Amino acid sequence: MTDSNTIERSATLIIERPPADVFDAVADITRTGERSPECVQCSWVDGADGPELGARFTGDNMVKLGPVTVKKWTTTSKVTACDPGEVFEFVAEGYTTWRYQLEATGDGATRVTETCSFPPGAGFRGFLYDRLLRRPASLETGMKKTLAALKSELES
Repeated sequence: MTDSNTIERSATLIIERPPADVFDAVADITRTGERSPECVQCSWVDGADGPELGARFTGDNMVKLGPVTVKKWTTTSKVTACDPGEVFEFVAEGYTTWRYQLEATGDGATRVTETCSFPPGAGFRGFLYDRLLRRPASLETGMKKTLAALKSELES
């Protein structure tokens, strides 16, 4: 999926619901802000009103260190894989790929793996984000929190 110049992080969790239910939840980007520690809101754009290949959406994001907001930004993403019950994937800003891979466990549950991959930053900015601020590790922690929130929501 990635080459040697790509940074990739992932998190996996078993959710006691069938893949179709998990897919419906992760592909409903309008609820992403309820689960993610970084993305606060998403909206379909350009006439899209739900998940389908090629659909586009915006996402408002925020990083905080304690009570201090460090950065706020908006991304535009395009759905690049949309197979109900199997995979939901999108690319943000043309370079960061987010993927939810779903696998039935055989007992009615779903193994869901969220993956984020992106090219390493260049120069000082790369050093700042990738090394000093430990952005890849922060993304992995965020994915674990997102999946835990998804599990709590779907299993309640």
